[in-house]
Amino acid sequence: MADAIFAIPGDLKSPTGGYAYDRRVMEILPDFGVPVSVLSLPGSFPNPTASDIAKTSRLLKTKSPDAVLVVDGLAFGAFPDTILAELEGRVIALVHHPLFLETGLPHARKVELKEREQKALQRANHVVVTSRATRRILAESMGLASTKVTVAEPGTDPAQRATGTGAPLQILSVGAVLPRKGYHLLVEALAPLKDIDWRLTIAGATDRHDEAVETLQKAIRTHRLEDRVTVAGKVVPATLDHYYESTDLFVSASLFEGYGMVLAEAMARGLPMVLAAGGAAADTAGEAAALHVEAGNVGELTIALRRALTDKKLRDRLADASWEAGRTLPTWHETSRRIAAVILGLLP
Repeated sequence: MADAIFAIPGDLKSPTGGYAYDRRVMEILPDFGVPVSVLSLPGSFPNPTASDIAKTSRLLKTKSPDAVLVVDGLAFGAFPDTILAELEGRVIALVHHPLFLETGLPHARKVELKEREQKALQRANHVVVTSRATRRILAESMGLASTKVTVAEPGTDPAQRATGTGAPLQILSVGAVLPRKGYHLLVEALAPLKDIDWRLTIAGATDRHDEAVETLQKAIRTHRLEDRVTVAGKVVPATLDHYYESTDLFVSASLFEGYGMVLAEAMARGLPMVLAAGGAAADTAGEAAALHVEAGNVGELTIALRRALTDKKLRDRLADASWEAGRTLPTWHETSRRIAAVILGLLP
C-alpha cells in the first residue's frame, strides 16, 4: 500500500476546474489502495512571498520519507531551487496547464516562470498532465520525455441531454472570470449580432481577478448589452445544472485550456458548441461537436456565432455529435486509476 500526500496551494474547496480535479481524484484513490492525505500550502502560489516560501519549506519537511508527494502544478512549477533541493523521496507533479502560458503575464515573468517550471519538472520523478496537448507542450518547450509524462484526462459525470429554450436563444459560458477566459472578447463578438434574439449567461467566480471582471463589465456597457448578458458569478451545482439544461448553444472564448472540463460537461449534455481552439480545447471537443475558431480572433468568433445561432439544422447536427462524443468521455474512476498506477509504480 502506498501513501500519497497531495500538496495543494490555497483552498481545496475553490470552485475551479483544477481544484475540482484534485478533489475527485483524492476521493477515489483509496479504492485503488492509495490512502491520501492533504498538505495545505500557502495560497499565494504561483507568486509566493518570501515568508510563504519559508513556510512551504517547513511544511514539506514534515512529510514521511516513504510517502509519495503529489504536488499541484500551481505550486510545483513555482518552487524555487531552494525547495527543489530539499525535496526528499518520490515526487509527482500534477500539471493542469503550464504556468508560463497564463494569459496577461508580462514577458519577463513568463520567461522566469518557464525557466523555474522546467527545473521543477525535471526534478519530479513523474509528471501527470490532464491532456495530450499539455504533454505535447511540455515535450516541445521543456524537453520532457514522453515516458516521464502520464495523461490522465479529467473524468466527466453522466448527465441528461439538454433540451434548450429556443426563444430567446440561450447561450452559456462557464468558468471563472479571468483574462485567459476571454469573456470580453465573447461580448465583442456578440455585439454585432443584435438582430438575433439571444441571451448570454456567464457562470463563474468573479472574485479571482478584479481587472478581468472590470474589462468584461466595461465591454457589456460599451456595447449596451446589459439586457442581454448576465454575469451570474459563482453558482451552486443545481443552478449550473439548470443553466446547462436550458442552453441552446455553449460557447468558450478561452485563449488557453489545459483540458477544458466545462467543454466535456457540455458534451455530456449534448450541447452544440462554438469554441476558441486554444490549448487542449480543440482536442477535447472534436470538429464534429463544435465550430472551432482561432483563439482571440473576434471576427471569426462573430461569424461562427451567427452561423450557429441562425441555423437550427447546424445546431442539431452539432448537438447530436456532441451527445455521441459525450458517451465516450473518461470517468473519474478511469482518471483516478491512471494516477493510482503512477503512484504505485513510484514506490521506493
